[in-house]
Amino acid sequence: MSDFLTFLNTADTATLTQTQGITPVLAESIIAARPFNSVDDCLKVKGMGKTLLARLQSAAEAQGNESENRAMIPVDVEAPPAFIEKSHPAQENAKKEDSFLSRLGRAFVNFLRALVRLILLVLLIGGVGAGFYYGLPYLQRTFIAPVEQNTSQIGRLESEIFVLQTQLNEMNTRVDTLEKSIEAHTLSIKKLEEMQAALETEMRASNDQILVDLKHEVMMTRALDMLARARLYLAQSNFGLAKADVQSARDLLARLQAETNDELLMQVIGRLDLALGNLPDFPVVASGDLEIAWQVMISGENPITATPTFISTSTPAGAETFTPTPLPPPTIEPTATP
Repeated sequence: MSDFLTFLNTADTATLTQTQGITPVLAESIIAARPFNSVDDCLKVKGMGKTLLARLQSAAEAQGNESENRAMIPVDVEAPPAFIEKSHPAQENAKKEDSFLSRLGRAFVNFLRALVRLILLVLLIGGVGAGFYYGLPYLQRTFIAPVEQNTSQIGRLESEIFVLQTQLNEMNTRVDTLEKSIEAHTLSIKKLEEMQAALETEMRASNDQILVDLKHEVMMTRALDMLARARLYLAQSNFGLAKADVQSARDLLARLQAETNDELLMQVIGRLDLALGNLPDFPVVASGDLEIAWQVMISGENPITATPTFISTSTPAGAETFTPTPLPPPTIEPTATP
């Protein structure tokens, strides 16, 4: 085995190419990879396999045996002159032509390999480029764009939620204020009712004019508180409670008008009747009538306001339809409790 390793490290190109399968290119590669520390290191040479290595080993052993046989021939024995075969010029030209064709064939094969590698490289680069060219827009449309749209929509929704939350807080504040005002008016009405009952009890004992006037003032204040609470109920769209308060205030004012015979109260009662007729179907119109009644009671005079108008329209029955003119909603003003 050491002789074969020595052969691998010392044989020239001509010696190596004598073995079938060892081409000049492979022989040059073996010589370039020297020195070999072991026979197996020769297998690392590109193109060298175990079968070719075994064939090369057999050729090396055959050459070694031949050299040993030559060494055993006596020196004094003259060997017969070897027959020198003269090569014909045509044969030499054929060998040269074969060598040129083989080199040309190898060069063509190497060119084809390089061309195939170049084509594969171009295809690979083209495939990667096409992947980026078509893949990136697909990723943009399929994943990135929806995420951006969802993020934008989430931002808009958060802004809308913030605005709605602010409006809700304001509405809650207004509702709390209305509830407190309603509670205050309810407490005031209860106290005024108790005060009126006490005055009526005292009037039974002594019919004093001062007590009568005080009772009328209490009844007026109580009616104002009822109307004020009715206006708050209208602001809450609680039309049923608003109509009940208007009806109570109207009955109380009718009683007061019967005792005082005040013509201004008749106008107030007329407006309250209109408001009762419009509730709960026409709350805006009822609110306007209630506002006028309120202003009459506060100012003590009938303000100049728009009055309902009759519009004559042709109907199949030839009847006239009544179209009220809507008034602006009332402004909520708490009344002082005496």
